[in-house]
Amino acid sequence: MAVEDDEIMREFLLESRENLLGLDRDFVALEQNPRDRAILSRIFRCVHTIKGTSGFLNLPALEKLTHIGETQLSRLRDGEILLDTHATSALLAMVDAVRRVLTSLETTGAEGGEDFTSIIAELAKIGQSVPAAAPVAAAAPVPAPTRETPPAPEAKPQVTPAPASPAPAAPASPAPAFPTAVEAPAEPAVPNVAETAIRVDVALLDRVMNLVGELVLARNQILQYGARSTDTALVNASQRLNLLTTELQACAMKTRMQPIGNVWNRFPRVVRDLANVCGKSVHLELEGSNTELDRSIIEAIKDPLIHAVRNAIDHGIENAERRVLAGKPPQGRLRLRAYHGGGQVNIEVSDDGGGINVEKVRARAVERGLVASERAQRMNERDLLQLIFLPGFSTAESVSLVSGRGVGMDVVKFNIEKVGGTVDIASRFGHGTTLKIKIPLTLAIIPALLVTSGGERFAIPQVNLLELVRLEGAASRRGIESLHGTPLYRLRGNLLPLVFLNEVLDLPGPGPHADVVNIVVVQADEQKFGLVVDGISDTEEIVVKPLGKELKQLAVFAGATIMGDGHVALIIDVLGLARRAHVVSPTRERTLEERPVSAPASGVHREPMLVFRARGDARMALPLALVSRLEELAPSRVERAGGRDVVQYRGGVMPLLWLVDDRSRATRMTREHPLHVVVFTEGGRSVGLVVDEISDVIEEEVHVQAHAGSADLLGIAVLAGRVTDLLDVRGLIERHEPGFFDRRGAAA
Repeated sequence: MAVEDDEIMREFLLESRENLLGLDRDFVALEQNPRDRAILSRIFRCVHTIKGTSGFLNLPALEKLTHIGETQLSRLRDGEILLDTHATSALLAMVDAVRRVLTSLETTGAEGGEDFTSIIAELAKIGQSVPAAAPVAAAAPVPAPTRETPPAPEAKPQVTPAPASPAPAAPASPAPAFPTAVEAPAEPAVPNVAETAIRVDVALLDRVMNLVGELVLARNQILQYGARSTDTALVNASQRLNLLTTELQACAMKTRMQPIGNVWNRFPRVVRDLANVCGKSVHLELEGSNTELDRSIIEAIKDPLIHAVRNAIDHGIENAERRVLAGKPPQGRLRLRAYHGGGQVNIEVSDDGGGINVEKVRARAVERGLVASERAQRMNERDLLQLIFLPGFSTAESVSLVSGRGVGMDVVKFNIEKVGGTVDIASRFGHGTTLKIKIPLTLAIIPALLVTSGGERFAIPQVNLLELVRLEGAASRRGIESLHGTPLYRLRGNLLPLVFLNEVLDLPGPGPHADVVNIVVVQADEQKFGLVVDGISDTEEIVVKPLGKELKQLAVFAGATIMGDGHVALIIDVLGLARRAHVVSPTRERTLEERPVSAPASGVHREPMLVFRARGDARMALPLALVSRLEELAPSRVERAGGRDVVQYRGGVMPLLWLVDDRSRATRMTREHPLHVVVFTEGGRSVGLVVDEISDVIEEEVHVQAHAGSADLLGIAVLAGRVTDLLDVRGLIERHEPGFFDRRGAAA
């Protein structure tokens, strides 16, 4: 009998948890529309079922707590009283208390010793300050009386037997007979979840998924063997096995998939409580509740989303007075949206608040020592927005219960990237902010590209893969250039940084006589780069196996997989590899490395210089600290405006200054070869300097000598053993764009 009792208790706990999932959301919705009889009936049935079963299972504390709640819900449903903020808060407190009792039953087998006297007292006060509300019920249009479906069938028969429910009913309740006919609107007969689904232990689902993964590995081995076989029967059988395994894998994956609505359900309550604490009015919109993710991903994104919502309410949405002054409705809008796209799940958290003041971000980053002052002044708006993900960063003026300690957005970024996702942010000052999260559908079985390097095999997740480039013969020798010690490849006019996998992992190289270069173009943290490998095999679905505890600290690997031949291949963590190779940094700074600005003058000093060729064969140089970016632009992008050459660049118009003679300019404009442009940016404005060729970046002592030549030169110096003209960049740009270098101060 004890075993049967344990099973009944387990069923009760599972079903009660399920029923409570939607209560927070229903209560908040009911607070917005207190006359919604359908929501009231749904809430009443849930509480009534828990009360009736707790009496059957001899749980007096839970029975007493839910009984008073049921009584007040019955009064609300019958129109005797009207829901207000106090009533909602008291009922939500009851729901929280029920959850605590259920947790205690799960962990200790007993209700626990918590005293619910204060909660029961608050529940009893509901409606005391409100006069009799009989006219309210009459004001709301109510359908013709129908017989409500008894609540008992909502639960499993063996858990909530019919005789148990009426026993605890108190005679003081305005609705004396609840498993009897009750006036309620007609509702469509929707099958209960208990009738359409079965509950399976999560551990069993994980076991099934692991077995399917092993089957996938066996399938891969048989396919490899079948591909080399001439036995027709074996080939046909292996193809049939491949089809069935694929279908079984898809079905097993679906058993682990859950709608993101399971996460959405908690946010109406979270938003309501936070808005009350912050003294704001916020309307929550939820979209894409049916978007499905793997259970492990669902668990991983709960906390990051809560942090994002907290920041949106506390930092983003203004109070009603400020919103009205800004011409906005007094109630703020917060939207959570989820949708599938590009083989991933996209989640957006957007608000219509005040947006992010990037100048305030710039000042606070410098104040807290997170970024050097001159570097912060040169950062564009997008790069400044990325600073909010730094640990310890906050724009709050003081520490509150909600925020101000600089902990939150860094946690969001870390947890999302831990499951292979990315985070980005877009904001318009005065209008709102949107946080964009991209995460994989699952972490169990993924498509990957198999490559070799240094005699070892590796797998690159296909979600990071953009394209493949193969250089042969002479192209493999002249296709790779070097700038500031970084190898680069010109991919369709854009400079692509290269990372040699064997060098990063300290593996043997391909040898001096190799005449083939294989470049895997990948993307990590919005940064593209080329991963140079020895060989490329094929794409294959791989089963992700976690690394052992000895290898978990290696950030360049995301896991391991067993190949068809039984050997192990490590799975590359593209973002971790990019960080180890210094392709991306924690702040996602993608411009050239910046150093303090110092203009050349008489004397001796050491600084990095950008060396280039211009005006024919002239060798020239300028301080690298002044350079924002190096670009290659197609001549077809050049337009004429105001009597000068301009290009559309990063949402604006960038004027071009030519360091070439007119004849060379005319020739270049007729060719298909890209233009080499050195970009300078100040205060949100950019100017491009067109040169013949970028030669190198060097750092050495500069002996500046006076020079009586062109007005565009500061002097000459010997750099890397060669006489070099030092370009007066500031003077050249100021003559064509007066006040350009003063824009930074004006913008600040």
